[in-house]
Amino acid sequence: MKLILASGSPRRHELLTRAQLDFTVMSVDIDETPHIDEAPKAYIERMVATKAEAAVEQLNRALNKDLNDKQADLPESIIILTADTIGVLADGKTVLVKPANREDAYRMWQQMSDNVHEVWTAVQATHIAFSSENASSPNNKPVLQVVNQQKITERTEVTFIPLTIEMMSNYWDSGEPADKAGGYGIQGLGAAWVSRINGSYTNVVGLPLAQTLALINKMQINDMQLKEIPEDEAKAVNSLKADG
Repeated sequence: MKLILASGSPRRHELLTRAQLDFTVMSVDIDETPHIDEAPKAYIERMVATKAEAAVEQLNRALNKDLNDKQADLPESIIILTADTIGVLADGKTVLVKPANREDAYRMWQQMSDNVHEVWTAVQATHIAFSSENASSPNNKPVLQVVNQQKITERTEVTFIPLTIEMMSNYWDSGEPADKAGGYGIQGLGAAWVSRINGSYTNVVGLPLAQTLALINKMQINDMQLKEIPEDEAKAVNSLKADG
């Protein structure tokens, strides 16, 4: 099965590369604004689902532009991997996303200073395959459709040392915090602020690697099992999974 990482994050790309996986990368652009009173878990699960939907739509648009060449380049089965990482304060409700500016970063860091917060990452694996049985497809052309999708959510506790204004100012000026959930990178200069963690280190980086590899393996095993049963039964199983 072909693996596509639908993320522009260099950190997620690096982690999957370390795992010696063969994958390609595509970027998707979605609205990441949280809904009013949206719970953290609901938010990140909505994000990974929306990213997966956008990736499937993007692939189908590219396919329709040049059907013969694009279909020849794609295998029968594809796994799209999407992920979203946030920080959550000790209250379990306040979400720490990427800082909008210096003041926003300071506000978050002051709440995290000398305190424990959690880093949550949702990961979704979406199995898609070609199907010509789509009434919305013009001229009954093959389209990529969702066969199965599963997601996981991983949490890691992170404890910060007490932070001073000077420390925050110097760190913001480094340029590192701007594109990171919670405004820090544990794999970079932000490591100096972390006194301890409880849980997956790679989860704090942006992708819980061991758990993600297990999810991919589970999807691949499921794909092989479906290929071993009659086509009509496989369709029934896929329909039940899609509904669930």
